[in-house]
Amino acid sequence: MSPLLRSTIRGRKFHLIPENSPMIREATAADAKRIAEIYNYYTAETIITFEYDLVSEDDMRRRIEKIQAKGYPFFVYEKDGEIAGYAYLSNWRERAAYNITLETSVYLDHTLTGSGLGSLLYAELIERARRINLHSLIGVVSLPNDTSRRLHEKFGFRLIGNFRESGIKFGKLIDVEFWQLIL
Repeated sequence: MSPLLRSTIRGRKFHLIPENSPMIREATAADAKRIAEIYNYYTAETIITFEYDLVSEDDMRRRIEKIQAKGYPFFVYEKDGEIAGYAYLSNWRERAAYNITLETSVYLDHTLTGSGLGSLLYAELIERARRINLHSLIGVVSLPNDTSRRLHEKFGFRLIGNFRESGIKFGKLIDVEFWQLIL
């Protein structure tokens, strides 16, 4: 395995896995089933996503293809031959003027939270955003979620705003924070 690369983000050093590493690679249509499994846990069990309905393998395949067709990164991390997490960038807003700012998404197999994998994927996502000359990234955090808040702070994101009671899931009104990183 190749040694880890180092990247500096807002004065802090992070390890990145080289693109040619067998552990990190671009997502493919064949990954859609596993990615949907990871995502569906968060849909069914958490407020991290505001979707109510589980996504199918075909739904996820279309999402992967749509993001990659725009030239945005969508990659997976494999551990012991199985996808353990994934990350991607997507439109923050649809108007052309917003094309310099994208929204971040990182999802892990829920059994791996706290393992450092989220930080590794986020560092890689930020590095890839720089490579495609983005100006800023937006992280969206539904509350409560102290783990996600700490992750955004770690990477130099700044809290921009809190939209109070902007969503409802499991019968509860949920606040949503927006975090921004100027690249």
